[in-house]
Amino acid sequence: MASTLMSPPTRSSHWAGMGESTFVTGVWCLYGVYRLFGRLPFRLCLYPVVFFYWLTRVSARRASLDYLRRLRAAGALAVIPTWRTSLRHFACFAETLLDKTLAMSGRYRQERVRFEGREEIVADLQSGRGAMIITAHLGCLELLQATASLRPGLKINILVHTAHAQRFNRILARLNPDSQVQLLQVTEFSVPQAMMLVERVAAGEVVAIAGDRIPVTGDRTLTLPFLGSPAAFPAGPYLMASVLACPVYLLSCLHDGDGYRARMCKFAERVQLPRNSRAAAMQAYAGIFVAWLEDRLRESPFDWFNFYPFWDQVPHDADKTF
Repeated sequence: MASTLMSPPTRSSHWAGMGESTFVTGVWCLYGVYRLFGRLPFRLCLYPVVFFYWLTRVSARRASLDYLRRLRAAGALAVIPTWRTSLRHFACFAETLLDKTLAMSGRYRQERVRFEGREEIVADLQSGRGAMIITAHLGCLELLQATASLRPGLKINILVHTAHAQRFNRILARLNPDSQVQLLQVTEFSVPQAMMLVERVAAGEVVAIAGDRIPVTGDRTLTLPFLGSPAAFPAGPYLMASVLACPVYLLSCLHDGDGYRARMCKFAERVQLPRNSRAAAMQAYAGIFVAWLEDRLRESPFDWFNFYPFWDQVPHDADKTF
């Protein structure tokens, strides 16, 4: 049933061609409304905007419904998806935008973040070792800032594929001058970038990357079944992890009651990609990630924020797929 939801892929289906919706001006406006008037006025102003965005962004609305229908077909969503369900999906994202801004500014109340499973990474970091975190576009990942408290002075490097990394770093510096989180733009996994990241991990820093969005260019992709249909996932996180040769963890941060629940689990002590079976090894590692992602979506279906035709993507470097 899920396969009938798919349409023929086109090169424009890559997420980078869909355009960015969260710009610097929007971040400052969200933050300003909340600081001046509080959360209730923020919601009163935001929800009409959410409805207008949902109504006018046909591709995003269709992508939301496609995702929710696949969840339903996989038995991970209790209700039959309708336009109201999709609107709820957008509203969840809108609420999360405020929490993202508060998290970046260091103003989100840490007692509302319940952190589970961090004992292993605490031990690694306290021993002076760095680590790598693979995550996804789930919930409020900006609360990764809370991970910085695991060790005094801990620095976290979040790898992103967009061209807005430097502008958001300036926002971070203005919102929270003491922030230990830095965004690093990575359009492809080059040798100089790899050497830079190896040095940072060797210095005890953390490198974080999303495993659910294929890169803009220059990287390999893997095709795996996801919610009942084949989908493209990046190979970069596993290639990078093999080079960094450090412990690797999975991290989610999902809505839970009046706050969030952040959960961390060990992915691998070391990611190893044998020369004679590298493709199979990466496929196996990616399979673990996809299974983990599906479990998180069953826990919190409205917390996945990829509003583009995820199953219809065509990698920019299609000849480099495995």
